[in-house]
Amino acid sequence: MVNVDFHIDQGEIVGLIGPNGAGKTTFFNLISGALAPTSGVIRFKGEDIAGMKPYQICRRKVARTFQLVKVFPLMTVFENVVLGALFGSSGARGGGREKAEAEAMEQLHFVGLAAKKDLMARDLTVANQKLVEVARALCTKPEMLLLDELVAGLNPTEVDQMIELTKRIRDRGITVVMIEHVMKVIMNISERIMVLHHGEKIAEGTPSEIASSKRVIEVYLGT
Repeated sequence: MVNVDFHIDQGEIVGLIGPNGAGKTTFFNLISGALAPTSGVIRFKGEDIAGMKPYQICRRKVARTFQLVKVFPLMTVFENVVLGALFGSSGARGGGREKAEAEAMEQLHFVGLAAKKDLMARDLTVANQKLVEVARALCTKPEMLLLDELVAGLNPTEVDQMIELTKRIRDRGITVVMIEHVMKVIMNISERIMVLHHGEKIAEGTPSEIASSKRVIEVYLGT
């Protein structure tokens, strides 16, 4: 990525779009610590987090989901989500297993998976595995949540459910940054959209501004 200047305001939903290979997931990997930048600064709440380990960034209240669903298939839904609590804020505070389990149940109720808590994660639909990821991320008590193609591969009903869930997450006061190729999602819920192309930011603005940008239409949206 080259000289990508950006800011995220507390409590907003920001969409991140661009062609395949534009650098969107790399952008998330740099913020979350999966990759270390070779130059530049990434500040969260005034602190430079560039180059920190993923667990250090997570405990500073930045969480993420993944483009390809990453659940632990041989563990139950409940165990998957408990791990999020132990890895994140509960682990940092030494809250112990009991507190982690309570947080896990709270988030499973929030995303609508409480009734499936004892199922093996591998036996869930793709949509429900994505919900496990969201619940696990929420268990770390994030102030900013990075959602990487949350609705990819879902049917229209599941897409609508994910849109509503994302709004409810924002209503909790959590800032959301989301990568999506489904324009219905991005245009419906983003307050601001950034567009990447070949690792550079080529546009930024409201959904209507992005939809009418000649450069964005040329490289991504098409006619």
